[in-house]
Amino acid sequence: MALPADFTLSQQDGRTLVVLSGDWTARGLFDAGLRLAASLADPRELDLDLTGVNRCDTAGAYAILRAAGDQVRPDGVKARREVLRLLELVRAAIQVEPEPTVRPGGLHALLERVGRGVFGLFADGYGTLIFLGHLLVSLGRSIADPRRIRWAPVIALAERAGLDAMPIVATTTFFIGAVVALLGANMLTDFGAQVYSVELIGISVMREFNILITAILLAGRSASSFAAEIGSMKMNQEIDAMQVMGVDPYEALVLPRFAALLFTIPLLTFVATIAGLAGGILVVWIVLDLSPTFFLQRIIDDVGATHFWIGMSKAPVMATVIAAIGCRQGMEVGNDVESLGRRVTAAVVHAIFAIILIDAVFALVYMELDI
Repeated sequence: MALPADFTLSQQDGRTLVVLSGDWTARGLFDAGLRLAASLADPRELDLDLTGVNRCDTAGAYAILRAAGDQVRPDGVKARREVLRLLELVRAAIQVEPEPTVRPGGLHALLERVGRGVFGLFADGYGTLIFLGHLLVSLGRSIADPRRIRWAPVIALAERAGLDAMPIVATTTFFIGAVVALLGANMLTDFGAQVYSVELIGISVMREFNILITAILLAGRSASSFAAEIGSMKMNQEIDAMQVMGVDPYEALVLPRFAALLFTIPLLTFVATIAGLAGGILVVWIVLDLSPTFFLQRIIDDVGATHFWIGMSKAPVMATVIAAIGCRQGMEVGNDVESLGRRVTAAVVHAIFAIILIDAVFALVYMELDI
C-alpha cells in the first residue's frame, strides 16, 4: 500500500536528526518536499535517516537534496544502498552546470551549413545504395522463383497509380499540344512557313512532352502516394511486424510498385502522345486550315516513328526513378508525422528533379548519336 511522504525532526547530541518515511516519489510526494525545506530553512548540521523510506525516485531525491542543501555531512546519511546511489546520481546531475549555447554567425555559420549539406548528401547517397542493394536482392529472388511475385497488389497498384491518372495525363498533354501549335502557327506564319508547324508539334510532342508531362504528373501523384503509404506503415511499425513474420518488405511493398509503374508509364506515354497530337491537329485545323488528313500524312512522311520510339525509350527509366524515389523516401520515415511530411515532400521534389535531369541526359546522348 502506498504511503504518503512524511518526516519528523528531533535533536540528538546537539544535532538535528531528520527521519523520513513513506514513499518519496512523484506520486506520493505531495507537499512534503516544501514542508521539509521550510523546516530546514535555518542553517544547521543535519543527519538524515532514510531507512524508513519505502520507495524513492528522482523527484523525491531532488526534493530531499534541495531541502537539506549542504547542511548534511557526507557520513550523516543513513539509508539503503539503492537510495544512497540515487541520491549520488541526483546530486551529480544538480551540480552539472549547463553549457552555454553558442550560435555561430557569419562565415562560420555558412561553412557549417555547407558542411552539413555535404555530409547529408553523402549520407543520402549511402542510403540510396543500401536501398538499391535490398531491391536487387529481392528482384533476383523473384526472378529465380516467379511464385514470389505478388500479382494482386501489382494489378491493384497499376490501376490506382497509373490507369487512374489517364484522364489528367490526356487532358494536360492535349493542351500542351494545342499551346505548341498556337506558338508555332503565330511564329512561323511571319516567315511563310506555317506548314512546318506540323513538324514542330510532332517532334516536340512525340519526343519530349509526352514522357516529360507523364513523368512529372506521376511524380506528384504516385511518388508522393508511395512515400505516404510506406511511411505510414513505417510509423505504425507494420513493416517491423512484417519482418518479424518473415515477410520481406521489399518484396511485399517495393517490387509491386516498381512493376506497376513499369507496366503503366509506357501506356500513359502512348496516351499522352495521342492526346498531344490531337490538340495540335485541332489548333492547326482551326487556325491554319490544314486538314487532319494532311497533318497525319505529313507526320508519317516527315517526322516518322523514330521520335516516337525515342520518347517511349525513356518510359522504363522514368518509371524506375519515380518508384525508387517514392519507395525509398517512404522507407526513411521516422516515428513522427513531421518526418512523414518531410519525406513525402522530398519524394516529389527529388522525383521531378531526377526526371528533368534524366531527360537532359537522354537529349545529350541522342544528340551525340545523331538521332
